Amino acid sequence: MRPRVMTRTLLIATAVLGLTGTGAGGVGFAATAQPVTVSSTASGTEAAPLAVVNLGLSVTQGKRLQCFLERHWEYEGLRDGLLGTESWQAMQRYLVRWGYEGRIDGVVGTGTVMALQRVLQRAWDYDGLIDGIPGDGTKAAFKRFADDAVVYC
Repeated sequence: MRPRVMTRTLLIATAVLGLTGTGAGGVGFAATAQPVTVSSTASGTEAAPLAVVNLGLSVTQGKRLQCFLERHWEYEGLRDGLLGTESWQAMQRYLVRWGYEGRIDGVVGTGTVMALQRVLQRAWDYDGLIDGIPGDGTKAAFKRFADDAVVYC
């Protein structure tokens, strides 16, 4: 249990630094979607890579989305607003209805983003290309989607 607590603590700290845009010494940096690998010294094993990809959502919007995913798409993780592997696996289950044909692996790749763009195009005013690139238009529409998910919580 201790390695899991350490993993979550590191993950949350990384997300907070990413949201504030500051690192050690107040130097700004761009948050990336790179997986964070955590090694446990207590058991000598390495934890699975974790990635948080919020695509522009705030923590509050992320919680709303997780609530929606929890009620309808088998999300069983924490409702912490940090969209990690479990959140994206549930989102991929939802996106199958909209043309997602990839693996339910929680990786936010081109196929996942393209299916998300198709959803956002139908009801959340996304008018950009279905290109798999999460640009400003995709992120703005995804925020509207998450804001509308408040009805599930």
